[in-house]
Amino acid sequence: MQPVLLNRTNLGRLAPPVVVPRFDPARVTGGIVHLGLGGFHRAHMARYTHDLMQRGDDALGWGIIGAGLMPADRRMKDSLGPQDNLYTLVERGSVDETVTVIGSLADVVFAGESSAALLLAIENPQIRIVSLTVTEHGYCLNRSTKQLDPEHPLVRKDLAQPERPASAIGIVAEAYRRRMEAGAPPFTALSCDNIQHNGTVLRDAVLALAALRDPKLAGWIAANGHFPSTMVDRITPVTADEDIAALAERYAVIDRWPVFSEKFTQWVIEDDFPGGRPAWEDVGAQFVTDVAPYEFMKLRLLNASHLAVSGMGRLAGYVTIAESMADPLIARFMAALMDRETGPTLPQVPGIDLAHYKATLIERFANPAIKDTVERVNTDAPLNILVDPIRDRLRTGESVELLALALAAWLRRVRGEDEQAQPIDIRHPLADELRAKATEGGADPRPLLGISQLFGSTGADARLQQPVGRWLASLYANGTRQTLAEASRVLGF
Repeated sequence: MQPVLLNRTNLGRLAPPVVVPRFDPARVTGGIVHLGLGGFHRAHMARYTHDLMQRGDDALGWGIIGAGLMPADRRMKDSLGPQDNLYTLVERGSVDETVTVIGSLADVVFAGESSAALLLAIENPQIRIVSLTVTEHGYCLNRSTKQLDPEHPLVRKDLAQPERPASAIGIVAEAYRRRMEAGAPPFTALSCDNIQHNGTVLRDAVLALAALRDPKLAGWIAANGHFPSTMVDRITPVTADEDIAALAERYAVIDRWPVFSEKFTQWVIEDDFPGGRPAWEDVGAQFVTDVAPYEFMKLRLLNASHLAVSGMGRLAGYVTIAESMADPLIARFMAALMDRETGPTLPQVPGIDLAHYKATLIERFANPAIKDTVERVNTDAPLNILVDPIRDRLRTGESVELLALALAAWLRRVRGEDEQAQPIDIRHPLADELRAKATEGGADPRPLLGISQLFGSTGADARLQQPVGRWLASLYANGTRQTLAEASRVLGF
């Protein structure tokens, strides 16, 4: 079959098993603006919204206006615009996959050079939700205090030209100011990032920036803004060129920017939307009064395990998470980490069988159809998902040997070269300092652990320095595989 360019006109030419919208995508109008229109959002929130639109036309007013905030996001507009904002989502299990054309995007805005058009879109009173997936880096936080960093370059830029903000936090603050000045109802600001208490973190950052601008604005946001927390979960690798080619060859769909994800998806949301919201609960989302136990579970078990596995996997020479999990030592290390150190820090999680959840994580990580790279996880995952459980374990006087091994792998990796002296691309706001401190310290972790933005006072704790130093020295002297084998023997996993 001849491949077909994806757009509204050609929807009728797409053949099963490709699933096309039952609704008319041309009738979708914006009710949500989303900052950070990457693969995860398009596999997750946009998928839930699409599914809701499939159930009835009353959801068509909740279309998503997606915004790219980085200069590189011009590709997003250039790719999706000619496709009438349609894209293909391929959801992969270990033995099969489904292919769906998603029609929930109402428009796409490129804000990598100017936020003017984006702010104008948010001014529309039909926009009742502004959501975000910008990663923790996009919140302009001091990594130690978890509060807005007034010295962050983007914050300084936004304070110098507050009505032309560049950061996600500045955009939310300015959009609220415009609502205040217009006497218009506020929108709900919805964080969908992997940050503990993400709604509170977003609220605090926006209020801090607003207070630096105008105390009146901060007061209005405090009284009128709403910032529910969420827990989001779906493994979504970066789309590769070979995936785009395979989509055209196998399913006859020419899509400039498709998305590939696992089949598993989860979304837990605090129900705080005074301006209204989509009925996402009708398509599998869970609304709760307190999302904290669920986000805590995900951060401690999934995200911490992801970073531990990707750190070890990268040093061992693996490219994907699935390849790393095919190594029995790494798979057993992950299971032991969850059972012995990260799992015991969790409170009760209503309705969740933790043993089943942990087993599901191991199965998901090992899915060979998900080509999620260790590089993506190492780049996207904030270090605090390891440091926070370390702090909790040290506070109660419990062992951190397994967490220390995971942290040692992270410290070894940020030197910027692997065990064969080949370069590792370190993409982190503190990349230059990390590389310099790793080179200075070598097998001694103290220079790196002394970076207060990352470790605070915890880095000076001998109960952490000693096990991290022992494992880091072994990684340098013996390599990853021998270090894992020794850890397995000594720690019994």
